[in-house]
Amino acid sequence: MDPDVELACHELLLRLSGRLPDNLVWRFRDWLGEGAASTLARVLPKTLLKHRVDLDQAEYRLMVAGLIPHGADWHQVSSTLGVDAPSESGYTFTASTPNWVNSVDSAAAVIDATLRRRPEVGEVREAWRQERGSGPEGAKRILLVTAVSGLPRLTGELQRVLRVLGDEAPCVEVLPTRFELPAYHSEALANSRFVCAGAAGAGQQLVPA
Repeated sequence: MDPDVELACHELLLRLSGRLPDNLVWRFRDWLGEGAASTLARVLPKTLLKHRVDLDQAEYRLMVAGLIPHGADWHQVSSTLGVDAPSESGYTFTASTPNWVNSVDSAAAVIDATLRRRPEVGEVREAWRQERGSGPEGAKRILLVTAVSGLPRLTGELQRVLRVLGDEAPCVEVLPTRFELPAYHSEALANSRFVCAGAAGAGQQLVPA
């Protein structure tokens, strides 16, 4: 796949975090990581329409650049363009690990072992997401990673790791080093904790916008 087209797809999926159900977002990222862009191009536009998720101009351009080359339906793609900026996500984030997570957090330990000193990985952080007004029992781990290459494949790899550890719809946000963070990611980063660092850029730091 053309790297620019692949990155457009990846950035579009990043911007859909918190706006589509987690079980859909992880599946779409899995398809992209496995190189199934034609499947993504066929399914994503109609999914956005079904869930009434409008795209802003920047997101629309990403969809055109990332999905049209792989056969996305022009009419469906054009129908996703809205007039307003994305609304608030309805989530809050915290760096504190919920009480129900075992004191020996196996997922955090495996992530550390998987990503520490990886050449394409910068900083790795995690936050816990809750729907506004919900209790801590509904908290969801959000993994935040900077990377300088292979972003879709790294996303797929980490998703598979977390699924093996029991998270059926993992939230893995692998961020380019140059990326205008959506509010969802800025809020998550502002309320996150350090997990480990790879070798890229001496641990490329994640900085909220």
